Amino acid sequence: MAGRQDHAQDETTVRVELANRSYDIIIGENLLAGAGSYLAAVLTRPRVVIVSDETVAALHLAALQASLDMSGIQSDAIVVPAGESSKNFGQLQSLLDRLLELRVERRDTILALGGGVVGDLAGFAAAILRRGIDFIQLPTTLLAQVDSSVGGKTAINAAQGKNLIGAFYQPRLVLADVTALATLPERELRAGYSEVVKYGLIDDFAFFQWLEENGSQLLAGAPWALRQAVAVCCHAKAAIVGRDEREGGDRALLNLGHTFAHALEAEAGYDGKLLHGEAVSVGLSMAFALSTRLGLCPSQESERLLRHLSAVGLPTSVAQIGLSGLTADVMMNHMRQDKKVADGRLTFILARGIGQAFITNDVAEDAVMDMLQDALAPTSSDRG
Repeated sequence: MAGRQDHAQDETTVRVELANRSYDIIIGENLLAGAGSYLAAVLTRPRVVIVSDETVAALHLAALQASLDMSGIQSDAIVVPAGESSKNFGQLQSLLDRLLELRVERRDTILALGGGVVGDLAGFAAAILRRGIDFIQLPTTLLAQVDSSVGGKTAINAAQGKNLIGAFYQPRLVLADVTALATLPERELRAGYSEVVKYGLIDDFAFFQWLEENGSQLLAGAPWALRQAVAVCCHAKAAIVGRDEREGGDRALLNLGHTFAHALEAEAGYDGKLLHGEAVSVGLSMAFALSTRLGLCPSQESERLLRHLSAVGLPTSVAQIGLSGLTADVMMNHMRQDKKVADGRLTFILARGIGQAFITNDVAEDAVMDMLQDALAPTSSDRG
């Protein structure tokens, strides 16, 4: 893995190869200010509707619309409440009603300006409005730039679990402006880092080593480190999505840690107190703990992961995310709603070590319960 990149290399293009639905991910600095020129090349007609949330709109909407105006692209904007709670039927209904009120046509395009919530909600609306209209991802969080904006997964949450209602629907373009990450609260940037670490854990040990060396600079907002990390993650995800668009095979590797994380989020109730990336960090820790318990992964590898997550300020235990009282039985009930359940059996992404993840549905439930009981047991510090 290379170190600091030449500042002249300030833009990277990653291609997602999906036959006639292929598209580019463009990664660079100050891209939103010049978005009109990028979008003009892929729009079917020069009319878009921007979907954003209250927080992101206040920061970036004016600059984006100014750029669109300069390129002769007509735009309207719809602003939804910020936070995971917007990924529900009620907000989807409101968004669709507003899009129809704006007389959005099939040749128009929806622009998702924001993080994973906006991307999921706007992408799902695009997938079902008039049986499908184009959409473009303009991700403004680290988590969205390295993961959720790429690959066409769109969804809303249900009371029974996260992202259970949705569609595979690919964007026409992803424009990842790392400059926008400078406006993120520190906690949000750190939470997104858990998805960056995930790519090293799946099959790129060299990238994990690079993160151990450079993760602190990435989290300090160094543009060269952000560009490098986003590009590596997008290359990895594009390759997997190109092989397995609809998660019939190895795309499930991208869910490393997420079976546990989604259960934690469901228990938290999507109230914004637990960020997705924080749940993923704990989920990664649990996936490696289970792998070690099963004799698959050396304990030193699990400990190395925990040290790195802790070093950057990410949680590695349930006690750190405020879900006291959660039991193994409740956790398993949430996990049984996981989208990868097949014939009633849970599918797990486990690891033989850092960079050696694999998919299995051959894990005894007793072993999972034992790991969860240990992970959820109150410590002496929890008891005060």
